[in-house]
Amino acid sequence: MYTLYYSPGSASMLVHLLLLEIGAPHELRRVDLDAGAQRDPAYLRLNPGGVVPTLIVDGAPCWETAALALLLAERHPEAELAPPPNSAARAHYLQWMLYLANSLQPAFRWWFYPEAEGAEADIVLATARRRIEAAWDRLDAQLAAGGPYLLGERCSVVDLYATMLMRWSRKMPRPATEWPQLATLAGRVKARPSWQRLYAIEGLTEWA
Repeated sequence: MYTLYYSPGSASMLVHLLLLEIGAPHELRRVDLDAGAQRDPAYLRLNPGGVVPTLIVDGAPCWETAALALLLAERHPEAELAPPPNSAARAHYLQWMLYLANSLQPAFRWWFYPEAEGAEADIVLATARRRIEAAWDRLDAQLAAGGPYLLGERCSVVDLYATMLMRWSRKMPRPATEWPQLATLAGRVKARPSWQRLYAIEGLTEWA
């Protein structure tokens, strides 16, 4: 049994998707970010960063979205959402997971929270947009060369992660779905039962 502390549509979405894909028993505990519940001392004892997701694994709190995704795929190999260790695709799987975690996801934080004002904010936003769109260029090229999924023929954690991040771009001047291969990938992932179930549970409607 896992316990996921989440907020609808946030980075916890990837972990929630994986729990649904895997079919692992779990319970959800919503963290009201608008009310500041992430700064509650009880929550900070679980996640000192005051962010979501937090996943209780074997009674212990764990955090960091990409780390939780890697962990769940490793603990549940029967779901076949990651290439097995020592397989030819394993290196590319790890490469793309860390690329999304280290290059693309942080750029969204700059986009949503520039932590600057006036001209400085404009510079931060422009830089974030360039980095995000450069990532879409790279991911779209990967799909064109070796699709239909980012690792080839099978859907993996990488595709779920990328689609969550694509969703975050839906209100940007140039959303990810303007890249044709990415739009096709998003359609495939959104058609999966896990995505539709998550939307129902989390009460999401945008980008359905």
